[in-house]
Amino acid sequence: MPEQFLYEILDGASRLNLLNRQIADSVKLNLNPTFELRQYQIEAFSRFFHCYKNDFPNKTFPLHFLFNMATGSGKTLIMAGLILYLYEQGYRNFLFFVNSTNIIEKTKDNFLNPSSIKYLFNSDITIENQRVGVTQVTNFEGVNPRDINICFTTIQKLHSDLTTQKEN
Repeated sequence: MPEQFLYEILDGASRLNLLNRQIADSVKLNLNPTFELRQYQIEAFSRFFHCYKNDFPNKTFPLHFLFNMATGSGKTLIMAGLILYLYEQGYRNFLFFVNSTNIIEKTKDNFLNPSSIKYLFNSDITIENQRVGVTQVTNFEGVNPRDINICFTTIQKLHSDLTTQKEN
């Protein structure tokens, strides 16, 4: 029998109702309450949580996921929720890269500007009874270990930063 792709295994688990569709409080309570999660977004979270928490053949870290969803379906909201969840798991530093500068600017607004109508987080982010800030960084040196530190960049700039030699 040929080896199944992970999405095929998860499709089967979903059909058999084996995925826990409960969204962690660290996610649910810290996302902007005006954005109600849609069923397919809950399914996306459930699949990620299932893979993160459970062992399966050939599982290696870091995990690599692709969320293949249409424009306007809430991928950035899912990313904000996953950042909250991973923060609770001990992660603090996140690299958010896309293919164009104008998308970066919109994304920064969604993650960093509480007065934006598309701001993704609740007005106060609290995880494990601690207030958490969201900070934009240019690199991960000297970041605040209590904040969610996000470096926003384009794939072109990321490539340049990784391949251009410079001091420090």
